[in-house]
Amino acid sequence: MTENSDAIQTRLLELSPEDLQRRLLQAVRRGASMEDIANLKESDVATPEAAIQALMDGNARFFGGQARRPDIGANERRAQIIGQTPYAAVLACSDSRVPVELVFDQGLGQLFVVRVAGNVVGESGLGTLEYAIRHLDVHLVMVMGHEGCGAVAAALLPEEKIAEEPEHLQSLIRRIQPSVENLPAIRDKKARMREAVINNVRQQVALLRRQTVIQEAEASGKIRVIGGYYEIGSGAVDFLVDEEDLAV
Repeated sequence: MTENSDAIQTRLLELSPEDLQRRLLQAVRRGASMEDIANLKESDVATPEAAIQALMDGNARFFGGQARRPDIGANERRAQIIGQTPYAAVLACSDSRVPVELVFDQGLGQLFVVRVAGNVVGESGLGTLEYAIRHLDVHLVMVMGHEGCGAVAAALLPEEKIAEEPEHLQSLIRRIQPSVENLPAIRDKKARMREAVINNVRQQVALLRRQTVIQEAEASGKIRVIGGYYEIGSGAVDFLVDEEDLAV
């Protein structure tokens, strides 16, 4: 007898990722449809707080060398054609050293990622995040900067150097400049760069929070908007969650 979607979901929700993969294969062999598989969701990622914890747990696995690197079989992969159910949206830098799904040890369909140099808020990225909130039911929006960000470093350059860059790159750099104009006097270059990147994260979070769709979703408790700083050298993400951490 073929199991229905509710029965399969009830049996699989509490399983570990390894057991889930095995049971998915068994369910397919028993006749579960692609739609049944597509309807399976993480049982404990249904609130903003749970989404934050899931990202923290995933990064802890990555940082500690215990990443599961979720890999899915052909049937589960094909089931993604029916629909996607990410629990978090991440605005991250395009830097090739910052693979968001790997950093948080997440598999296909779990994160909705927008990547642009300097993780800046622009019209296209904002529209993409609005789509995630309105149509994908994400519970979290994170802006994640990273160690040694070239776009932020460019925003610290003298004006004459910035003027040498192509038009659209100049425009992107100028979106970052307000974040780094009034940095405290920090002699250590690495520490100063970290402060600049984190300031930019805070600024982009503040910009997102002023947008109507995001503002309303956060006010209703549907989502939270947070920040993060990824250390390329260690693999660890510092989470900026509290209002004090996010204050511009």
